[in-house]
Amino acid sequence: MPYLYFQGGTLVLNDVPQDTTLQLADPFRWIKAKWRCEAYHYSQIRPWLKQHRIKDRVPQWQSLKLKLHDGRQAHSYQKEALQAWDKQNRQGSIILPTGAGKTFVALRAIYRAKCSAVIVAPTIDLLHQWYARLVNTFSCDIGVYYGGEKNIQSITVTTYHSAGDLMADYGNQFKLLIYDEVHHLPAPSWGETALMCPAPFRLGLTATYPEAERETEMHLSEPAPTYELHGHRTRWRISELIGSIAYEQKIQDLIGAQLAEYRTVRVRVELGPEEQASYDHLYAIYSGYFRGQGLTRRYGAHWLQALMRLSNEDEEARRALLARQELQQLLAGASAKLDALEKLLQEHNGDRILIFTENNQAVYKIAQRFLIPPLTHETKTAERKALLDRFRAGDYPVIVTSKVLNEGIDVPAAKVAIVLGGTAGAREYIQRLGRVLRKVGDQTAVLYEVIVRNTVDEGRAQRRRPKKNRL
Repeated sequence: MPYLYFQGGTLVLNDVPQDTTLQLADPFRWIKAKWRCEAYHYSQIRPWLKQHRIKDRVPQWQSLKLKLHDGRQAHSYQKEALQAWDKQNRQGSIILPTGAGKTFVALRAIYRAKCSAVIVAPTIDLLHQWYARLVNTFSCDIGVYYGGEKNIQSITVTTYHSAGDLMADYGNQFKLLIYDEVHHLPAPSWGETALMCPAPFRLGLTATYPEAERETEMHLSEPAPTYELHGHRTRWRISELIGSIAYEQKIQDLIGAQLAEYRTVRVRVELGPEEQASYDHLYAIYSGYFRGQGLTRRYGAHWLQALMRLSNEDEEARRALLARQELQQLLAGASAKLDALEKLLQEHNGDRILIFTENNQAVYKIAQRFLIPPLTHETKTAERKALLDRFRAGDYPVIVTSKVLNEGIDVPAAKVAIVLGGTAGAREYIQRLGRVLRKVGDQTAVLYEVIVRNTVDEGRAQRRRPKKNRL
């Protein structure tokens, strides 16, 4: 008798010959002497299985008897988010500002579904944070799957990097698939992890849903946005992998009640004479090339990737790219920026402060000058935990970082963010603002942007401010 089973991230029909008279469901293809399709088609083909009386051996997930050990009540918007997700057959993304309780919503989604679940987090730090929240909420054994630790339970946390291996071997053990920071998912190797899991329930969480994805989701007949990886243009829509947007709440709708009141301040400084001369020289090399080659006209938003690719074979492109990197280093460590930082640290003496800058070199320069603990991707796990614990306790009132704290890490004590440099993306701006928006009493949060006048700093600062209706 024909039956369907799970194998290595795919669904396989057994005892169905290539010349079958069955009217096969669309996704099946004849591969390696079997009819196969990606596992994420499972929900789509279940009616077909019943219609043709094909035994379904795919689900290995369990029903769970979960009890809540978290007495907090859901806010009205969190209840609305869960109801909207239910209405979409428990599929789709929930978009909430940083600090608005996305993790809380996901924990309640697991409780409502009461089934085996896997949570995919972008970093090991977030994996540990999820693990602690899950244990505290459900008071049961929680699995972790990454690196050298591979303990699989009915509720398991993994990382984007490890999810592929987990899905290949155990993808059919989970009925609910949750992606934290789901805006990362369309990347080629990570998107495949969602293809490899048959889970019918899917939930994406983010504060920064990709604008290109949002626009194409409203026009599903258009092709999904793509990018090049190893010579292949490969990408999926989040809506294809998880489901369409189920619910969204914006920052301004939650300010005052669930999120802290906040203000943003731009502090403009100028380069010194020697710095200005170096800047002008570097900018002439950099801009001369990308303008002369018409990179923005030819490649649009992907012009920088094109410059990087061209730098491998074109000496002038290489010079331009190096000039750009030196220019960024110069702006990140500009003496006037550091002087402005010193004044802000004095003004907010006693406050919990996060300093964000361009790169690790700038982080270490600031750390050395002001005797501030640095936090970068080079910081070891144990040291990182100890540093954040001491920051929360108030032993370290200030931390300087590049991008490590952009997303996910819970630092509720911080109420001042000082941005000395970063990308031109609105996503990074929203993420950094979100680090100081968690409500602590009636404290008002403040985000400072320190910008060098008449440089690329100004343009990047302007572009990273999100559209008002996206806040």
